[in-house]
Amino acid sequence: MADPTPAEVQRYIADGLSCTELQVDGDGRHFFATIVSAEFEGLNRVRRHQRVYQALGERMREQIHALSMKTLTPAEWAQQGSAEHHHS
Repeated sequence: MADPTPAEVQRYIADGLSCTELQVDGDGRHFFATIVSAEFEGLNRVRRHQRVYQALGERMREQIHALSMKTLTPAEWAQQGSAEHHHS
């Protein structure tokens, strides 16, 4: 089975999870995703990751260990965005 591209991983996540912001980078072996979803409200980090794995389903079962992610709610994302502007 061919390694998925970042675009495919992004599509898989978007299919199973409604995201307000979604960025996936990677080289086919390792992926890094930034995922912002209102569905993460009230969930801890582990539960958020489980939610993403659920969205990915069987398609990524083999590659899932190579996915690192940052999971944020829209509020956390907005906060982080404004924090980054202050430090630059």
